Amino acid sequence: MARTWTRDEEILAFALYCKTPFGKIHSRNDEIVRLADVLGRTPGSVSMKMCNFARFDEQLHARGVVGLSNGSHLDEEVWNDFSKNMEFLEEKSKQVLLRLRVSEEANEQNPDLPVGETTRVEANARINQSFFRQTVLSNYAGACCITGLAMPSLLTASHIKPWKDSDPRTERTNPRNGLCLNALHDRAFDRGLITVTTDYRVIVSKQIKDFYNMEVVQEFFGKYDGKKIELPEKFLPARQFIEFHNTNIFERLG
Repeated sequence: MARTWTRDEEILAFALYCKTPFGKIHSRNDEIVRLADVLGRTPGSVSMKMCNFARFDEQLHARGVVGLSNGSHLDEEVWNDFSKNMEFLEEKSKQVLLRLRVSEEANEQNPDLPVGETTRVEANARINQSFFRQTVLSNYAGACCITGLAMPSLLTASHIKPWKDSDPRTERTNPRNGLCLNALHDRAFDRGLITVTTDYRVIVSKQIKDFYNMEVVQEFFGKYDGKKIELPEKFLPARQFIEFHNTNIFERLG
């Protein structure tokens, strides 16, 4: 008889779903194999559970992907509880992993120690940034959404609405508040020299256009002005974040 999934197990499966392109949800995926080992389940069971979540994902539906239809009520409950609060999802998944991975004695010695969290040294650390980066880059297939550059060391999970202005509970690690950009276009976006419209087209500022007499500026910016970005597989950039950038950042910071 199949073992019933617990809420904690489903939380871990959903956290991995968020960070995994749909086409890579299969039993041979190394991340799925590792999670299966932690849960004491088969990789096939974990990948099937992850596919269950796709039936709630409207963006996948728009692409003709419907996921598996035989999921449980708990699948829907976990989706509703966490799909709009990624900060809470990451915190909760860390807590679950802590309970599963360490001994009772270690838990008593380090009751609040999060798994894999970097210690703060000087500036305030951006907790859960690794989750945000992995989710955003994964959903954009590891390529800059403007240029298509696919070198991970040169890619950034850029916040559309800046970190400092974002709600820590619902916006800072929300993948709908992210774009995958290369380092140059990330800097330009952060400085308000370019933006993306609500129909997902690149707009170049006058400050950059003033340098269009330079071939290199035409190459890096001019050729992309008005071009539609490559959209992510999941977590389409949210209108409210784009409008914030259009109104408060674009051509204001410089």
